[in-house]
Amino acid sequence: MSSTYITTEELASRIHYDPRTIRNKLVDHCLFEGRHYVRPFGRRKFLFIWEAIEADLLRNHSDSIAMPLAD
Repeated sequence: MSSTYITTEELASRIHYDPRTIRNKLVDHCLFEGRHYVRPFGRRKFLFIWEAIEADLLRNHSDSIAMPLAD
């Protein structure tokens, strides 16, 4: 399987979050090393795996329960 690796700034653009929020709040709380991102060569830079993040976003979206509209 081929993976698309994107930077923090590219991820921020795709999911409409500030890059600082991704680095400070989402990494290791919602996004996990080895599943959602890698640190190439043991460096501080993150490369995010878009397919894994997108799959989790869509999975969480489909878990919600639709409520009927009130007439």
